[in-house]
Amino acid sequence: MNMSFLFDGPEDAGCTILLGHGAGAPMDSASMNAAAKALAAAGFRVARFEFSYMAGRRTEGSRKPPPRAETLNPEYVAAVAALGARGPLIIGGKSMGGRIASMVADELLASGKIAGLLCLGYPFHPPAKPQQLRTRHLADLQTPTLIVQGTRDEFGTRDEVPSYPLSNAIELFWLEDGDHDLKPRKSVSGYSAADHLKSMADKVSSWAGTLRH
Repeated sequence: MNMSFLFDGPEDAGCTILLGHGAGAPMDSASMNAAAKALAAAGFRVARFEFSYMAGRRTEGSRKPPPRAETLNPEYVAAVAALGARGPLIIGGKSMGGRIASMVADELLASGKIAGLLCLGYPFHPPAKPQQLRTRHLADLQTPTLIVQGTRDEFGTRDEVPSYPLSNAIELFWLEDGDHDLKPRKSVSGYSAADHLKSMADKVSSWAGTLRH
């Protein structure tokens, strides 16, 4: 599989973060660009890649819907291999990208290829379908994990998520009034999107410092 990456941040960074995109938007969507730039400003080397169905939309102009998330697991593993990061690697992504990373994380951790998992807006359930949980594998997750979630994310709000059986390896970081893209309504929360992105990056930086490499 021909894998191409978008890079942000210093080449000699002490830690690399690999991010997969969400189900409906490419690796250079506005929210992915904003997250990558915030993490790069915090000193990380950030790499982004696209799953083959999304890359195909660029070359073929097709609008193929995303396949079942778990069928993309091998593509995430292949991206880690193709990246060949030097030094500690954190894998993750936005929404579906983070979910897929979470399904392959323990295997990659056990083989010494990654140090942690970062999910930006985890899709705990489809919008308006809170009974369709996507959390079973999260109960036994061994990989040190940070999930950054907006409190009003329609894929899992602060009212819902505490009731889910999540592994002790998972830390949740809540952004007040953030939506699925972590964006707050400034008139409601008093925060801007830029404020939340900086809070996210600062949190990732402090959390990454606790990981064993």
